[in-house]
Amino acid sequence: MSRAEVAPGQAADAAVRVPRPLWTFGLLRSELVTTFRRWRTLALLGVVAGVPVLVGVAVRIETRDGSSAGGGGGEGPAFIAQVTNNGLFLVFTALAATLPFFLPMAVGVIAGDAVAGEANAGTLRYLLVAPAGRTRLLLAKYATTMAFCLVATLVVAVSALVVGALLFPLGDLTTISGTRISFADGLGRALLIALVVAASLIGLAALGLFVSTLTNSGIAAMATTVGLLITVQILDQIPQLHAIQPYLFPHYWLSFADLVREPVYWDGLVKNLELQALYAAVFGSAAWARFTAKDITA
Repeated sequence: MSRAEVAPGQAADAAVRVPRPLWTFGLLRSELVTTFRRWRTLALLGVVAGVPVLVGVAVRIETRDGSSAGGGGGEGPAFIAQVTNNGLFLVFTALAATLPFFLPMAVGVIAGDAVAGEANAGTLRYLLVAPAGRTRLLLAKYATTMAFCLVATLVVAVSALVVGALLFPLGDLTTISGTRISFADGLGRALLIALVVAASLIGLAALGLFVSTLTNSGIAAMATTVGLLITVQILDQIPQLHAIQPYLFPHYWLSFADLVREPVYWDGLVKNLELQALYAAVFGSAAWARFTAKDITA
């Protein structure tokens, strides 16, 4: 059929379906608003925000008689023994406490529900009727999940900073290497650590998104993602599996502690970011391949 033979209604429909950049930004904005307005999202953010409060109060109670945090035996999350001397260490402690489970679990829930939740609610095919296209929709879902990674991490950091300022003194920071840096420098490193922690979750976000494309059940996708997270965490702790552990996405998560050294050790940080980029590329591509070929019935 030539262009002259196309009916006016068909031409108008074709024109409407051409995706425009502004519409793409509108889709992303809609996804962000929808995600962050959900009670489940707010509850997850509330949980991760509460962890620094509990840690700070526990340390304050434990050290009110002058004893050191962790009983002096090194128990507890990293940096916890330094919290009483400088409240800024509560930021590092809270991130170390939430990164192994609380933050990844929250990200797993959001990523696992991204596509499967829409299918389960019967809204996925209506989203695809709009001029988004499957690729743009999937990218918007992944960008929203990464935005949640950043927001959740910053919530932990800000909550810890506020609690640390209220319960403990603030001032110049003594690094792991024993050198002293200014409070402003320490605050900058805390922000950089929060960004690194958020970036450490992009591999898990891609894995969760891939799982989400495999099923129409949001609950099943969320449970599978969290289950995979727990399984990989266990594998990373078994000494006999040391050969494969450097390839597991959580293996270098706690390398952010090297940012509190003077000078900074970059090897572990770079390996972590490279590994996350690899997981994001592999599982992001798998999610795209699955979603673009998937028969959408809901």
